[in-house]
Amino acid sequence: MKNMVRVIAASVIIPGLLVTACGGGSSSSSSPSAAAAAAGAGAPGAGTLPANEPDVNKDGKVVIGVMSPGDTKDKGYYQSFVDEANTFANANGWKLVVVDKINPANAVQQARNLCRQKVDMIAIGASELKDALSAAKEPQCKGTAWYISGGQGVTQTPEFTQSLDYINESLYVAGYAAGLILKENGGKKAGYVTGPDLQFARDVAKAFEAGIKKVVPDAEMVTTYTGDFNDSGKAKEAAQAQISQGVKVIYPYLGGATDVVTQLANDKGVPALTPGTDRCGTPGPQYAVSVVFSPGAYFAGALEDFKKGTLRMGVAREWHLGKDPVPTVKLCKPIGDQDQQLKTLIQDIGSGKVKVDEAVAAGK
Repeated sequence: MKNMVRVIAASVIIPGLLVTACGGGSSSSSSPSAAAAAAGAGAPGAGTLPANEPDVNKDGKVVIGVMSPGDTKDKGYYQSFVDEANTFANANGWKLVVVDKINPANAVQQARNLCRQKVDMIAIGASELKDALSAAKEPQCKGTAWYISGGQGVTQTPEFTQSLDYINESLYVAGYAAGLILKENGGKKAGYVTGPDLQFARDVAKAFEAGIKKVVPDAEMVTTYTGDFNDSGKAKEAAQAQISQGVKVIYPYLGGATDVVTQLANDKGVPALTPGTDRCGTPGPQYAVSVVFSPGAYFAGALEDFKKGTLRMGVAREWHLGKDPVPTVKLCKPIGDQDQQLKTLIQDIGSGKVKVDEAVAAGK
């Protein structure tokens, strides 16, 4: 997690920026190379270093304020952000202040409230709350460090740092893993259940389907947009309909409704994938594939730098599949040489041997 892959210079728009998350967003491009070309690579040490980091306000304690648009007890994407922060804070004697289920319309005010509580860092868990960054220039937030987990084409400014990953890398490999499962169980149909019909959710679907067809060229994908990442009733209904149509693997790309869909899939004998976290072998609903791009993993790297006093504002940190520990994709119970096939694809994407954006564009 400590590898600095690339530093992006401040005051630029990053069109390839993606939050690979339930409720995040992306622009039309998901190519890391496109993002780097548009932004330009900054030299090591670029950006600015907040004075006295991590105790930036010099009050003798370190307080991290966390803002989340989702439920931080969802056992998934949003919770991972807080879990990593809690683990790190407890280990270092820091304090954590968490505000979740924030309406984007209230993001700026919630950020101001945290600043008034004298937090040393405000950490934003997903790009829906990117408007909160505008408070960074206000007097009550002076000196506070700011971090955001990815973004929706967020314009990089000197006031904050962010973590980036790319949809095509993780989701193409997720589809490949699902394709391996379909090939093994003789299926030809995969299901994808998600929330609102947003562009980033369509981008996820496109990459996922392309990965599936890499293994099973004539596979079909059934897609359902329920309109809500957390409505368990709608998600379960959608999943039931897909299973009735004969899907043999299902991807609940959801938030709080993820486990409900997966439990239904377990009951019907249909393998399921995780939307962001490693759930292989954990209690509760059982997953066949862990698609790991949790914001908590990226945040842990930022907190480690913050502790060392080396977390710079005004720059972005990229995470690439096949180059960094996360993102990654793993089969929970691989059969035969499935695990080796998956690892080989991940390595080939990391090395550049497989041009994943080209593969997704071609749909296979």
